[in-house]
Amino acid sequence: MLLIFFIVTTTFKTAQTELSIKLPESKTATQAENPTDPIVLAITADEKIMLEDHPLKSVDELTSALQEVQKKAPERPLAMKADQKVSFGFLVQVLDSLKKAGVKNLPTFTKAPDQK
Repeated sequence: MLLIFFIVTTTFKTAQTELSIKLPESKTATQAENPTDPIVLAITADEKIMLEDHPLKSVDELTSALQEVQKKAPERPLAMKADQKVSFGFLVQVLDSLKKAGVKNLPTFTKAPDQK
């Protein structure tokens, strides 16, 4: 049993850079059932953008960077992890860039209200 536990837990472990992101709470969010690891778009509280652990200088750079990543791995889904303190105006700019890149469905990471 321990061997199975260690095998399962190590397969889910992915190396990610450490970003300080406070996820917003959601009472209605559901767990995604996607077998492949998503391409993670992270936005910090100070509105810095990271796409797959690569920092981007501006929102304008996001569209071309996302198109490049999708060309390399078109089967991988995209998911967004944005800090709860990011301004609404900045999120709209990011969503516009995603639309230009052809993204139609964007799941987001949230946390349950009881998680800290």
